[in-house]
Amino acid sequence: MEERKKTYYIDIGSGEISQSSTASTWSFKIEANDEEITQLREEFDYNYSEGVENFLRAHIPFVEYHNDKQNHTQDRSLVRIYEMIHQLGDDETKMHIESMGILPK
Repeated sequence: MEERKKTYYIDIGSGEISQSSTASTWSFKIEANDEEITQLREEFDYNYSEGVENFLRAHIPFVEYHNDKQNHTQDRSLVRIYEMIHQLGDDETKMHIESMGILPK
């Protein structure tokens, strides 16, 4: 038996996942089961930890962004987040993410 999906509201900037559309600002609406939300939360957590490392490393002036492996790792994580949201999103969410041109072709 497939687990029942619930509606969630996502804010990429803060990494917030909420079941309330009025609790805070949100960008994307998705339908997901508990396992899918857990996977999305883990990806947000991973992306956040990479961001902290990148922030600390940003104060080392001799490492350029395009040569920095950790920046690429965080970028790939962000793409995975958008892919998951696109997959789980309603029609408006799918169209918005497609219009951003962030997903690999």
